[in-house]
Amino acid sequence: MNIALFGYGKMGKMIETLALKRNHTIVAKIDVDQTEIDFSTIDVAIDFSQPSAAFNNIKMCLENNTPIICGTTGWLEKYEEAVVLCNENNGAFIYASNFSLGVNLFFELNEYLAKMIANITAYSVSMEEIHHTQKLDAPSGTAITLAEGIIKNSAYSGWKLDKKEAHNIPIKAIREANVPGTHSITYDSAVDSIEIKHTAHNREGFALGAITAAEWIIGKHGVFTMKDVLHIE
Repeated sequence: MNIALFGYGKMGKMIETLALKRNHTIVAKIDVDQTEIDFSTIDVAIDFSQPSAAFNNIKMCLENNTPIICGTTGWLEKYEEAVVLCNENNGAFIYASNFSLGVNLFFELNEYLAKMIANITAYSVSMEEIHHTQKLDAPSGTAITLAEGIIKNSAYSGWKLDKKEAHNIPIKAIREANVPGTHSITYDSAVDSIEIKHTAHNREGFALGAITAAEWIIGKHGVFTMKDVLHIE
């Protein structure tokens, strides 16, 4: 298939390398604010650009009948607007805060643990995420997704960055050189702790997941998630 890359940083380059190995073709590498794009040559677009550019990229693709996979975080205040655009244009769209297969399994494990522990008041939850120093948003989109999974299945009503407040999940965001992404969730009580953790060893899992989603979405219409791609009930 013919793929357009919105954003050609480290993730874009890795997606290109893996896509070529899977016999796909990269027909466009699109920078921020580039508007002259031949959508007739594009089967699917993959966006790992900038938070300020992501929504406009999604909008352009949907208005030009091009399925789009978006892994850019930090723009979600416009997510519902993107959903409306997709439905209005009978388009195809997947957003994920993280495309890694392991992380998406971790999302499910996180929700399951939250459900089990929701009525045991002795435990309080906290979260820590570690990313490379070039990560623009804090907390990460993955951490926010994990927090939302806990909130949906517990008495917690929100999250706070670097702050502990009643009914909010405290999230600590750490930036270190050369860390692809580590997320840990800890339930603490006076007598013990329960921790689940996901550690990415490199970015290849994120890139492969995005390509897998792009392969899956061809010929489909609607707003989807990685649960649809991976057939997670």
